[in-house]
Amino acid sequence: MNPYEIKELSPTGVLAEMGVEQGDLLLSINGRSVVDELDIRFLGGEEEILVEIQKPDGEIWELEIEKESDEPLGLHCDGGTLGIRRCRNNCVFCFIDQMPPGMRDTLYIKDDDERLSFLQGNYVTLTNLSEALKRRIVDYHIMPINISIHTTDPELRCKMLGNRFAGSILEDLAFFSEHHIQMNGQIVMCPGYNDGEALKKTLEDVMAFYPWLQSLSVVPVGLSSYREGLPALYPVDAQKAAETLDIIREAQDKMLAQYGVRFVFPSDEFFLLAGQDLPGEDYYGDFSQLENGVGMMTDFKAGLRDALAGRTPKSKGSHRFGIITGVLAKGFMEACAGAIEKVYPGADIGVLPIKNNHFGPSITVSGLVTGGDIVAQIPKENEIETYFIPENMVRYGTEDFLDDMTLGALSQALGAEVAIVPVRGDALAEAVAQRLIGG
Repeated sequence: MNPYEIKELSPTGVLAEMGVEQGDLLLSINGRSVVDELDIRFLGGEEEILVEIQKPDGEIWELEIEKESDEPLGLHCDGGTLGIRRCRNNCVFCFIDQMPPGMRDTLYIKDDDERLSFLQGNYVTLTNLSEALKRRIVDYHIMPINISIHTTDPELRCKMLGNRFAGSILEDLAFFSEHHIQMNGQIVMCPGYNDGEALKKTLEDVMAFYPWLQSLSVVPVGLSSYREGLPALYPVDAQKAAETLDIIREAQDKMLAQYGVRFVFPSDEFFLLAGQDLPGEDYYGDFSQLENGVGMMTDFKAGLRDALAGRTPKSKGSHRFGIITGVLAKGFMEACAGAIEKVYPGADIGVLPIKNNHFGPSITVSGLVTGGDIVAQIPKENEIETYFIPENMVRYGTEDFLDDMTLGALSQALGAEVAIVPVRGDALAEAVAQRLIGG
């Protein structure tokens, strides 16, 4: 493994004050080789540390440092010296394999990196995790680890992941449980593979790892129109969604009786596909699987309700809004728009569901809507003054859609303001209020 090169460091940080400079190599901390950012974060957290640095001329410095435990070393090392651990699987449901051609290169990168699980919340299959890396997770007490389980049947998991080494998930869960490492799990449910009895068996198996396996989500497989040459898969329909909800409720009843928690949760899509009402807030506990679309609508509705509670109807003039969303959330967002209009009579809010022509009509979630589809489906000749889009429609930290259209380009194409709004009910209410009455 190549030494870690220091690309940036704070001029007021501990290392800079001791003469460390950009371009130096970080060899070790307390005698342990530095592999990546996790080593820096955890080894550098001690109050007394010995840092080994190699200067460009080959000179080795050993720096004895005393500091507060929460005081950073003041450096940023180039993660590119290690790179992302790429996925070695060939999953039958992989959405990256279903991406249309011509998109930016980074969208085709498949990672399966336990470091990103800790740092960014990504889910990992553990199939490329060596014993040394497993031990490092335990040594550093890195948690929670988010794990893509999918099924506990060894043969079926190898088939679904396209990897003959993927069958040891139960052993992996047992290892981390025995070492008290907290985990969250995910199942991408594919009809004909890990549904029905296979799902029942998986839930029965993983419940045994509670409380170290803290929660489990079940989400339906997403299928684009670009599946040529890929295994035949079928979308979750209303009947399959209802059947799956019954299986999950049965498992929840067992966990409630034994531990007082539901533990396993279906994503919101299952309720919508089955035509069933979304549960209330108490159902989701601490909303630990929110990022997987579990309880997102219930949380949104509760935030909107609280934001509007106690406000008397008022307006300063009128304003026409358009909420851009995916097809799946149309009815839900129309109900939210109606609630806002009751408090702000001057608000005229239309909901604009966008059919996903970019990935295919079976993709109905808002997070995969592209700028090009929005422009193609919303006529410029209308009286809408402000459009709202959820922040999951653009790449994190940017104003770029998946097709690289920018927020500014979309605003120009629509001839109106386009505003990014956090996926929270209170944020939507506030965005309306700011434009209608100044907050």
